[in-house]
Amino acid sequence: MRFDEQKVTEAAALLLQLRGGCMHYIKLIKLLYIADRQAFSEWGIPISNDNYVSMDHGPVLSQTYNLIKDGGRFWSSYISAPFGDYEIQLNTTLQNKRKLSPAEEDMLSKVFDEFGRENRWKIVDFVHTLPEWKDPGGGSIPISISEILHALNESEENIRAIIAEIDQERKIEERIEIAERV
Repeated sequence: MRFDEQKVTEAAALLLQLRGGCMHYIKLIKLLYIADRQAFSEWGIPISNDNYVSMDHGPVLSQTYNLIKDGGRFWSSYISAPFGDYEIQLNTTLQNKRKLSPAEEDMLSKVFDEFGRENRWKIVDFVHTLPEWKDPGGGSIPISISEILHALNESEENIRAIIAEIDQERKIEERIEIAERV
């Protein structure tokens, strides 16, 4: 359940492909947030495993935002740096999607079908209505998984179980990572 640059690149590339290869990065990051939120709602786990923050234009996947701004080893191979009016584009098609499951691809496609043709500012207006978003007044405020799950009306019992499962997955992945280094 750790952030995976390749997986989020595949998710972003899929959304960019559905949009014709180019999109304003605010719109992309909002679509990715909405997809993660929907995944929490339906499956109890996100697609991106990113950290979430409230920023002036709504919720943001923080590590993905850093990839958009600064690039990354895998990200920059497929997705351009912002240009012009903060547009980003798919540089090349991902041939082998190895990280996204078919269910995650379907989720991203459904989110695109619902929001992808909307103007980015309409999407920003929508995410400003989400209960977990707080106006940061020019900064950023962390959004916890618990806050997202509360906003989705999950029971306290389910929230505790989901967070415990995510924490357990992270611990397992950390142990695997340590073992691979040895």
